[in-house]
Amino acid sequence: MKKIEKEVADRYFREKTRNIVIYFIIWFIVSYGVVLFAEPLSNATFIGFPLHYYMGAQGAVLTFIILLFVNAKLGDKLDQKYGIDESKNEQISAGSTLNH
Repeated sequence: MKKIEKEVADRYFREKTRNIVIYFIIWFIVSYGVVLFAEPLSNATFIGFPLHYYMGAQGAVLTFIILLFVNAKLGDKLDQKYGIDESKNEQISAGSTLNH
């Protein structure tokens, strides 16, 4: 199996960690921000419901689902950028040899 140089691996994990921190910040804002601003948000409506209720009941769940897809897409791009190829990993797992 091809080894990754330490500096490349460090850059990869730094970017991966940065993305995770960004996802957690978005998660925190969506989860707790709505609660903190529930009273001012109650004046606005969305599809006939108070905005704070809608964000708590539906918006947070939709945001988390979107974050999952964004994470998968950006994670794949990051893997390609650093030469971590899923098809090669599957070949290695299956016991096949790789031709470089």
